[in-house]
Amino acid sequence: MKKTPLNAVHRQLKARMVDFGGWDMPVQYSGVIAEHQAVRTAAGLFDVSHMGEIEVSGRSAQEFLQYVTTNDLTKLTDGQVQYSALCYEHGGVVDDLTLYRFTGERFMLCVNAANISNDLAWLLSLTSSYNDTDLMITDSSDTYGLLALQGPQAQPILAPLTSVNLDELSYYHFTAATVAGIDLLISRTGYTGEDGFELYCPADSTVMLWQALMQAGSPLGLMPCGLGARDTLRLEKGYALYGHEISAEILPLEARLGWITKLDKGEFVGRAALHKARELGIPRQLIGLKLTVPGVPRQGYPVLCDGREVGFVTSGTSSPTLKQGIALALVDSQSAATGKSWQIEIRRSAKDAETVSLPFV
Repeated sequence: MKKTPLNAVHRQLKARMVDFGGWDMPVQYSGVIAEHQAVRTAAGLFDVSHMGEIEVSGRSAQEFLQYVTTNDLTKLTDGQVQYSALCYEHGGVVDDLTLYRFTGERFMLCVNAANISNDLAWLLSLTSSYNDTDLMITDSSDTYGLLALQGPQAQPILAPLTSVNLDELSYYHFTAATVAGIDLLISRTGYTGEDGFELYCPADSTVMLWQALMQAGSPLGLMPCGLGARDTLRLEKGYALYGHEISAEILPLEARLGWITKLDKGEFVGRAALHKARELGIPRQLIGLKLTVPGVPRQGYPVLCDGREVGFVTSGTSSPTLKQGIALALVDSQSAATGKSWQIEIRRSAKDAETVSLPFV
């Protein structure tokens, strides 16, 4: 199994470790609910160094990325971040990602850990139509550590450690900075629905950065958080997770990602298939369901509408905030529009549920 630079730190903290896509990762420290609540009320620190960083540079970098991603990156200025996706020709999702613009000739993609090699191969396969020998695609994943500092106390914790005025760093923007003496990138982004920052540092400085943040943040309620809380936090906000809400078999238009799928921006990989799907009518739709009885929905559980199976749960959990079972589900569009009675089948028992507007919290 692969290990992040913080593996020994997680073990010292007696984290419960799991195999996550071939990585030895902490799923929890003190407990998922306590960690979840810390992020909602104070702050949490996540090791997400398993995520991949792919750098794209050269004179054709912007033109190339505009062609291979779904969003319109011509709207970006230097120092801005954009949520986007890579699609196959048939419209299914290769991966979702955050795209960082340093200049018009230098970009970085932050991609899902399990997809790094596939994303890299896909991007390289698409360069053949570009004669620009200057176009470089580089996997820089091993050179970066990545920490996510999330929660309402994130800025008060980070501010004393850096000379950057964080009030001037807008949401979905990033800047080069020094934090606790470490040269790194501060990005005002996250996956929790709270204010926060993602810090890209040299891999060999990750432990020092973690320790500096924990020391500064502990008096303000900062807790180390694992993948368990990361999942419940994103699920309460209705955020997609690759392999659940999006995949090669699921269109971004089905997964509530129409807002990052700019069919009118010009040609891009997958556009023709997605345009056709929109014209014919999107067959399935991602919806939010909340159980009205006790139970915990999980991925793959059947979803019933008016007594008929119409789809399946893509992600489910017991919401620490609502103290109810919640689920994202992919169901046929007709049922999503007109269905009245909803149930989730849990261990062969149909549990009553109701549709809710996302986010859950």
